[in-house]
Amino acid sequence: MRRVTRDDVMRSAVEVAPTLLGAELRTVVIEGGVPVEVRVRVTEVEAYHGQGTGDRVDPGSHARMGRTARNATMWGEPGHLYVYLSHGIHSCVNVACGPEGQGDGVLLRAGEVVAGEDAAAFRRGAPLPLGRTARRDLARGPGRLGQAVGLRHALHDGIDAVTGAEHNGARAELWLGAPVADVSQGPRVGVAGVAGTDAFPWRFWIPDDPTVSAFRWGRGAAEAAALGATLPVLD
Repeated sequence: MRRVTRDDVMRSAVEVAPTLLGAELRTVVIEGGVPVEVRVRVTEVEAYHGQGTGDRVDPGSHARMGRTARNATMWGEPGHLYVYLSHGIHSCVNVACGPEGQGDGVLLRAGEVVAGEDAAAFRRGAPLPLGRTARRDLARGPGRLGQAVGLRHALHDGIDAVTGAEHNGARAELWLGAPVADVSQGPRVGVAGVAGTDAFPWRFWIPDDPTVSAFRWGRGAAEAAALGATLPVLD
């Protein structure tokens, strides 16, 4: 494997997202004065465009209304991690993509813990020894993945996964492996309205991998899909 570079993530999120399948997110977080390392092999991702990126607005993106204090990392240098809070509870991890000012991000939606399993289990509150299902579920879903690797909003938002520089007691690195030969693609999970339909088939995953999260419709997405909802191409 090799460390990710700025150039690797300088393209749009839709282009970058499938290339992160099979990559490893490696974190070292100081806990109780001790550095704790966890590594997660990425098995599922979702792309989110910035405001006006590409030929259509992405109504599911945090960047759709422009730069804010919350989403500032998405608009900055590519390769930094946008760590945001979902439902007021879960810290989710995204990779900022594209040139500064574009606002693209790739959500790391699920993965397999390949190192530091006991630490990930402790963070997740899973009893040891882990059974097969518990091991599968350690980073199965974006909130679980964020919890397993120990990155927290807002403490670690903006951490640089290219240089691995220390940021508020943590370091993060992205490592790329060989491209995944077989990639599945479809609508994003739990995203409301048209943004969660085939109009935005921007979820990518490794087929038949047990750590990939189950699909579910977002609010109003199934209805929008049944109506064949699409968005017009922008001038």
